[in-house]
Amino acid sequence: MCGIAGVRHLDGRPTSAAGLEAMAATLVHRGPDAVGYWQGDGVGFAHTRLSIIDLPSSAQPMASPDGRWQLVFNGEIFNYRELREELGGALRTQGDTEVVLTGVARHGIGYVDRLRGQFAFVAHDTVDGTTYMVRDRLGVLPLFYSFAGGTLAFASEPKAIFAGTDLEPEVDHASLGAYLRGRSVPAPHTLFAGVHKLLPGHWARLDRDGTLTHHQYWSLPAPDPVRDWTPATAVDAVEQAVRAGVSSALVADVPVGAYLSGGVDSSLIAAVVSDLRHGGEVSTFSAGFGDPRYDELPWARRVSAELGTTHHEVEVRPDDFEGLWKTLTWHRDAPVSEPADIAVFRLAQLARTKVKVVLSGEGGDELFAGYPKYRMARALQATDVVPGALRAQAAALLERRIPGAGARARIALRAAGARTEAERFATWFAPFTTADRAALLQGTVEHPDHLLPGHQRDVIGRMLAADVRSWLPDNLLERGDRMSMAASLELRPPLLDHRLVELAFRLPSSVKMRGGTTKWALKEVARRYLPDEVVDRKKVGFRVPLDSWFRTGLRESVWDRLTGPESFVSQALDKDEVRALLERHESGRFNEESKIWTLMSLEVWHETFFRPTVVPTDHPDTITTAGTRSATRATSEALPPGTAADQQSS
Repeated sequence: MCGIAGVRHLDGRPTSAAGLEAMAATLVHRGPDAVGYWQGDGVGFAHTRLSIIDLPSSAQPMASPDGRWQLVFNGEIFNYRELREELGGALRTQGDTEVVLTGVARHGIGYVDRLRGQFAFVAHDTVDGTTYMVRDRLGVLPLFYSFAGGTLAFASEPKAIFAGTDLEPEVDHASLGAYLRGRSVPAPHTLFAGVHKLLPGHWARLDRDGTLTHHQYWSLPAPDPVRDWTPATAVDAVEQAVRAGVSSALVADVPVGAYLSGGVDSSLIAAVVSDLRHGGEVSTFSAGFGDPRYDELPWARRVSAELGTTHHEVEVRPDDFEGLWKTLTWHRDAPVSEPADIAVFRLAQLARTKVKVVLSGEGGDELFAGYPKYRMARALQATDVVPGALRAQAAALLERRIPGAGARARIALRAAGARTEAERFATWFAPFTTADRAALLQGTVEHPDHLLPGHQRDVIGRMLAADVRSWLPDNLLERGDRMSMAASLELRPPLLDHRLVELAFRLPSSVKMRGGTTKWALKEVARRYLPDEVVDRKKVGFRVPLDSWFRTGLRESVWDRLTGPESFVSQALDKDEVRALLERHESGRFNEESKIWTLMSLEVWHETFFRPTVVPTDHPDTITTAGTRSATRATSEALPPGTAADQQSS
């Protein structure tokens, strides 16, 4: 993967070479191998390269032979060799970038339909003055932009936009409610005012006259109304699609490894990689936490031994959390929404010492109904016979009686009390209920939901579609991209090959939730490669004892950051509600760790991007930031790539 950035002035005034250099400097962790620039009439591109395919060539920005088209590209096109043959003619390189450029130049932007892979790119036609921004179908790779005052700026990460333009960081208060609901802000918005995310499966076109239009080129299919799927034929089809997806994701001119948690998804991917390589070496990577209650390293080791992989492990320590919080917030450009992000970053650091590309298991739960909530979907749908207001009141009363240890029961109760189906779907991942958010926001105007319409007929299918359209790209994939790119490592989720995604949504829900078993079809595929005890074991997941930390070692930091005189949280949200939340948790009768983490991460984000801090020169995990363009540029020059490199060697 790479970093892309650029600026276009519609009035034709020259772009700033220094601004483009600042944008590239901010993204160098995404592409430490090479940097390139192009400037034309009112347009400038910057590119930082992580060389994966066609290592000696394929420099960017890349121009078409006649000079008409200019392209900056981030990602990998897994079927680029097939497309190269179809295009014919003498191409100058052996890489996938030129395939994209040639295809768009010859066939227009509709050529994106032919691309299979993960990508974000911007193409500019110097003749008719059209600029296209394109993002892959599932949103594996990010693309952000701002458009105001006749200037378009785009980048792989928002901070690069601030580094290269006069746009100053400001909080988008209308996005705070979405963040409190989902620990991330769904596209097209971000927590930065004026900075937008291009929606997955979309391209946007900026014309010479300043018209910016958006087009959806891909969407989830409806269930297959013709084919009569049986459990056996469904499992066979899923296995073929999984193998095709993994095989495609192995395309590279550098070593490719795989994450291995010991869970079904990562174990299946590692097993298929091993099978496709016919016993050749496979490097796998796992993280441990030093706590036998939550540590899955023994399972990862067992799968590794079963498959014969070369296995590597890293232990995540408690001090990693405090030490890396601000650094990873800078990389995330948003609050670190899950404690697991720290572990993912440490895992990426480990993998980067051995490989440049790693396969991960994102998508299995969202395609095949792997979360416990899917098991309860139909039962909760039945509660819709009770009026929404009455359900909400009853749920709120009962929730107060559930002890701190009953986290799952509280979440299910909140979902039952949701007034609408869309609210119920969002509630499963929401740290704060609708009532909580209303109390905290005190009338703050919020953006309307921007959920794309779906075609699913049953409640499980609709829930899956909602997760794939928002939770997956805006939370899971965005976090995965940033934590891996922070270590200059390319992450590929083969289960999100769009052919497999389309198959999953054509299948009936009965082969995903079957006999009370979640993710049934994918588990049956895994059973063909792995021992039953690996497939059937209860998933532990990543668990950090935040509940006790927030009452002991982190207590002072929590109270100071969330209620102190400089606290953004206490100014933007209702301070009395925040204090009451902390007091409930401190009492020991309630466990509010998820809510406190969400607010603490929001506060650390604000500190990172809006409040200057003093930086010890010998501490790479601390950064200096302020809400000014010059300070943002200084941060980009000071932090990466030294942060990742220094930590890898420690």
